[in-house]
Amino acid sequence: MVKKLLILVGVVGVAAVVARKIKASNDERALWHEATTAPDLR
Repeated sequence: MVKKLLILVGVVGVAAVVARKIKASNDERALWHEATTAPDLR
């Protein structure tokens, strides 16, 4: 039982790290997109 719980905690931990990296990558891409596009001066 303890072994299954440790495996579950490990999987959830890895999923959290991956989700955080994906969010950081998306945020960085959005920031660069905003910084490099011409302003809308209409």
